[in-house]
Amino acid sequence: MARPARFITFEGIDGSGKSTQARRLADSLRRAGHDVVLTREPGGSPGAEDIRRLVLEGDPDRWSAETELLLFTAARRDHLEKTIQPALAADKIVICDRFADSTRVYQGITRGRLRAKVDQLHSLMIGCEPDLTVILDMDPAIGLARAKGRGGTEERFEDFGEDMQVRMRAGFLALVDEFPQRCRVVDAMRPPDTIAADIAALIEGC
Repeated sequence: MARPARFITFEGIDGSGKSTQARRLADSLRRAGHDVVLTREPGGSPGAEDIRRLVLEGDPDRWSAETELLLFTAARRDHLEKTIQPALAADKIVICDRFADSTRVYQGITRGRLRAKVDQLHSLMIGCEPDLTVILDMDPAIGLARAKGRGGTEERFEDFGEDMQVRMRAGFLALVDEFPQRCRVVDAMRPPDTIAADIAALIEGC
């Protein structure tokens, strides 16, 4: 396999299979001989993991959308400094389960209509975009049922309900028109092996 994109992100609504497919892609690229860092957001560095617990656990109304935006941006900055930039500088491939597009959709569109502020903070504090973003698309009701069925403690956003998932899906799909050079939609309503094969074909085409 020729060398794929260096910074690859996975996006989509809750329960769409991002973590599974990111892990499968990382395993596939490692088998092909690539040096891969698999990471996630919020999180991916010690400081960002601390913030993850703040934003993903507890009552849905724990934070306003404005406070969430600041917390997610702080976590992303630490993740960028401690994990993503060092890996890219070492010529590794970085695969990330969520990145800035999630903030564009969650806080920018569905939670607080803060897109202008999201973009301003991103430009000031992050300043980079992935080479390729895979958007896993699925029915919001099915995705929410999957996410709630995991039985973990990180369900704060799932607790906002199906209406928010519907709006998030529309937000993620709109990113394809906004960032056509890097965003690709993959149908996540199919078997995991079929989805993984389509993603591998996307990577080979980069």
